[in-house]
Amino acid sequence: MSALRPDYHSIVTAFRQGVLTIFLVLTTAFAAFGQNAARDAALDEAFARLAAPQGEGWRIAEADILREWSRSGSAAMDVLLRRGEQALDRGDIPAAIGHLTALTDHAPDFAAGWHTRAAAFALSGQVGPAISDLARTLELEPRHFAALTQLGALLEDIGDPKAAQAAYRESLRIHPHQQEAIDGLARLERGDQGTDI
Repeated sequence: MSALRPDYHSIVTAFRQGVLTIFLVLTTAFAAFGQNAARDAALDEAFARLAAPQGEGWRIAEADILREWSRSGSAAMDVLLRRGEQALDRGDIPAAIGHLTALTDHAPDFAAGWHTRAAAFALSGQVGPAISDLARTLELEPRHFAALTQLGALLEDIGDPKAAQAAYRESLRIHPHQQEAIDGLARLERGDQGTDI
């Protein structure tokens, strides 16, 4: 008879462990949500400073944004990004593409990986893959002003001035102090007006 009787102690212990596991999972999820919300609020504030027409605070905001974008949340993925950037700095484009492809494979939601690989593709003359990676960057981070400026430059290079102007204008709407985008847009607008003979 006692063999058929439930072991209440085991049931209660299993229930407590289950509740504890659920509590730990929820605590971790809420902590991550809180961190993401704080990160998003800090980025929104930095973007507001970036767009300010006066003063030099935009330089600090730009650095804050770029630093935040370079953090994947994984030490291993951050190492792959650094290795890709270092290979680009050395001019070793195939190695850069290799590191950055590993990064985009393992962290497909990390915009910096796609943006940096786009730069490597562009330097190797692979315009199509570069534009594709920039499109993915902008899907993940629509305010990625550097990706928009890079896209404008590539579109200008392949002879699509209207699309290039649109990319430069959108980039300058987000970050009005980018000299490369300012120069690119001015160059294309001069081209639209033609030259007097």
